[in-house]
Amino acid sequence: MTASPTQILTLEDFLDLPSLEESPAWEYINGTALQKPMPKTRHSILQKRLLAEIDRHSQTYTALPELRCTFAGRSIVPDIAVIAWDRIPVNDLGEPEDNFLKAPDWSIEILSPDQKANRVIDNLLHCLKHGCQLGWMIDPDDYSILTFIPHKEPNIYRGSHPLPVLEDIKLELTAEQVFAWLKINQR
Repeated sequence: MTASPTQILTLEDFLDLPSLEESPAWEYINGTALQKPMPKTRHSILQKRLLAEIDRHSQTYTALPELRCTFAGRSIVPDIAVIAWDRIPVNDLGEPEDNFLKAPDWSIEILSPDQKANRVIDNLLHCLKHGCQLGWMIDPDDYSILTFIPHKEPNIYRGSHPLPVLEDIKLELTAEQVFAWLKINQR
């Protein structure tokens, strides 16, 4: 993530910035606007496959790419926000409200080469502190997935050990399976 050259902002000022919806995504953390790095090919493949797998294995939750989640003084954009359908606010037409003002149920981040791991972990811990049930930080360079569950120590998964997922998502995945998606000849 790159820091914005601006002074300390309020959350309200950040949300009013004209460049807020530019790609790559901007996040608001501790009074500062930070821009996430532009996703690369491996990141995009992992994101696409995870979105599809999660949605395919749950009727209770939906997996959304790059959804701005503004809550508890931050505005973050997880690579994948998994949210229970019944937690998505709807308008009078029965359509989702544009602004999601809660922590996702499950926040997934895919580490980019120019991204600082501690900033990503900080966002995941913020999510857990405010109601998120599960966090993943996927490191494609290390072929590992660091997981966070409230009130438990973080855990690193490699190989064929099953990864934790939300209870109502009937998905069995290992780090080995996730990183196999990067093998183009094994699609």
